[in-house]
Formats: sequence, structure tokens, C-alpha cells
Amino acid sequence: MHEITMFSGSAHRELAAAICHHLDVPLAASRVTRFANDCLEVQLLANCRERDVFVVQPLVPPVQENLIELLLMLDAARGASAARITVVMPHFAYARSDKKNAPRISIAARLVADLLQTAGADRVLTKTLHSPQVHGFFGVPVDHLHALHELARHFRSSDLTNSVVVSPDLGYAKEASRFARLLGLPVAAAAKERLADDKVVISSIIGDVRGRDIVVLDDEIARGSTIVELLDRLAEHDVASVRVACTHGLFTDGALARIGERDDVAEIVCTNTVPVPGADRAPKLTVLSIAHALAEAVRRIHNGESVSVLFEEH
Repeated sequence: MHEITMFSGSAHRELAAAICHHLDVPLAASRVTRFANDCLEVQLLANCRERDVFVVQPLVPPVQENLIELLLMLDAARGASAARITVVMPHFAYARSDKKNAPRISIAARLVADLLQTAGADRVLTKTLHSPQVHGFFGVPVDHLHALHELARHFRSSDLTNSVVVSPDLGYAKEASRFARLLGLPVAAAAKERLADDKVVISSIIGDVRGRDIVVLDDEIARGSTIVELLDRLAEHDVASVRVACTHGLFTDGALARIGERDDVAEIVCTNTVPVPGADRAPKLTVLSIAHALAEAVRRIHNGESVSVLFEEH
């Protein structure tokens, strides 16, 4: 069987090292340099010939920089005669650009998927895509995991007798329902309209939330405008407490501090699919590791075993 060679881009070396620790394989070295004209050059410093190569790189800010670096790493591995190249992309930022909702715009999720394949990707391993249809944009196999089990294990350690799971919009209600089933809880959802990237309006909450302990579940939190709007609406229903959970804690533009400073927020929970800025200065924040789940997925891909068992409900 081909040996595993694991590389990491610059976006999240800590996660790549944790995955390697669980697999008991070394993290192979690479070098990124920048020419005087601002172009990047990537050199892989480990043998790739006839190896099962995995490249870890979430697309996080600076997204364009990290994307180009990833494409160059894939091209370098292909040119070095890798037997198979798998992109381990815990966060696919362009997944939000999944539809044509205005004239003359690009469906960027499909374009970036094509770029990854053109650069040399034979397979993609990712976590909690923004919408299910993005999976179909790729012309190579995609293993699409979620973090519901990691999040559910965390919340099971507390008293949930008065709790309800709330989705911040109707589009994520299906995932929120799956999460609620794992916890044995009812589910509610907000009716949200997005007016701009940083402006949303929630007109109502569908479901019984009055006086309940709320667990808000979202796929990602960037600026946090949706969460803040939802917190304002929940306050109108006299909820007992609110805990906010997501897979991708991007927390841009001071969102972590803005949410954490609210008295009605008891806890913020996310996973380490992306580096979390300001995590050490956020007393309400809990960051859960998904390194073990990604390592197990890598092992199963390498051994030709089923990956779907990792996200089945149990």
C-alpha cells in the first residue's frame, strides 16, 4: 500500500500537526517564498512519488492567498508523481457563493472546485459545507463530514431538560433538526431575510422558545450579524439562557467580543476547523477539536474503508 505523506499550507498548521499526531505520521515540510513581483512559490520538501498525499488547508483569511498557496501545493505534488492527492479542507469559504442571486455574477464555489481539480486534487475531505448542493460542484469524490457529534458530546455534559435547539434561518433548519435529534430536544427556527452581507432581518421565530434554555446552531459565524439579530429576537421571548454553537468560528470584525459581551449569552462553542482569532481573550468561548475525526477520515480514505460511518446518526 502507498505510504501517507501529509503536508500543511500556512492557514492552520496547528490542526495539521494534530491530525498527524492522531495518525502517528510526521508532518512533511514545505517552503513558501515570495518573489519581488509578489508571486508565490511553493516547494514540497518531502518525497511524494507514489505516495498517498494529503494537503491540509482551510480557506480562511487571507482567503485568496491561502487558495493560491493550496493550488500551488497540489500542482507541486502532482508534478512530483504522487499516487493520489487529497485536499483536507475543513472550511471551504467559497461555499457561500453557491448560486446566482444577482445578474452577471460568478458562482464562485463551482469555479474554485474546478480549480482544485485542475491543480491536481483527486479527492476532497471537508467539513460542514454552507449548503448541500456545493458537494455536487466537484468533479472528484468529496467526503463531506459534519461536526454535530463533537458539538453534541459537549452539550450532553450539561442539563438539557429545559432546552431547545434554534436554527438562525429556515435554510439550516434541517441540520438543526439532526442536531436536536442527537440531543433529544425540540427544534425551532428563525425566519431570516438577508439584505446585505452584514445586514439581516429576523421577522419571527417559529417554535416554542419562551422561557427555554436556547442552543443556537449555525454552520459558521463571520461578522455575527445574524447571531446578534437572533439574540435580540430571542430576548423578546424572555428566554432563560442562550448558548451559541457553530462549526466554523471565523469571528471577523470583532464578532467574538461583540457576542461574548452580551449578558444573555452564557457560552460560545465552535470547533477548530479554522484558527480562532482572540480565543485566549474570550472567557465564554469553548473550542472543540475535530482533529481526531479528520484523522480517522484520512485513515479510512487511505485504507479504502467507508467514511460515511463517521457522520451517521447514533
